Amino acid sequence: MPDEYRTVAAAGVHETEVNRSRFLCALAPAATEREAQDFVAGIRARHPDASHHCFAYVIGADASVQKAGDDGEPGGTAGVPMLQMLLRRDLRYVVAVVTRYYGGVKLGAGGLIRAYGGAVGEAIDALGTRTRRRFRIATVTVDHQRAGKLENELRATGRQVREVRYAESVALEIGLPDAEVDAFRAWLADATAGTAALELGGEAYGD
Repeated sequence: MPDEYRTVAAAGVHETEVNRSRFLCALAPAATEREAQDFVAGIRARHPDASHHCFAYVIGADASVQKAGDDGEPGGTAGVPMLQMLLRRDLRYVVAVVTRYYGGVKLGAGGLIRAYGGAVGEAIDALGTRTRRRFRIATVTVDHQRAGKLENELRATGRQVREVRYAESVALEIGLPDAEVDAFRAWLADATAGTAALELGGEAYGD
């Protein structure tokens, strides 16, 4: 797994106009291919009178899933340049849909490639990106007496407390980069007088 990846900061739409044709680029983060496909379907439903709904998406931190569609535009003039723009900007877990309202002027193959790729690039610039980093899901188990103070100290030191579970003891789930595991063990032992346990789980990505 890569240590980090970039994706679009938030879902949104950016509009451009080329020779009287309107190009609405909708961008969104997408955790799975199904989520990307549902987003494309949602945009189609929102603009039923549009000329074309071309799409591209990249799923996986290693870009293992890449799909693009021209939706009736000449082959390779819409979806592929959109996909290339996503990859050129190093975006992952992202879906783009460019909805075109034809304005009566033919753009030609080169014009279409520039328009569709450019629409995605401008939307990325307008909406911004964020970096998500790989971390280990770690569970700290501590007695009830120390749990509140420990949770406050974790948050004060910048740790994201993902979940807190109460039972005979209290389990606090946090994200912990692999490089920080040893230092965190030492800090935890000092903060709890050696009474807390640390269990390392699977990996995930987060901000």
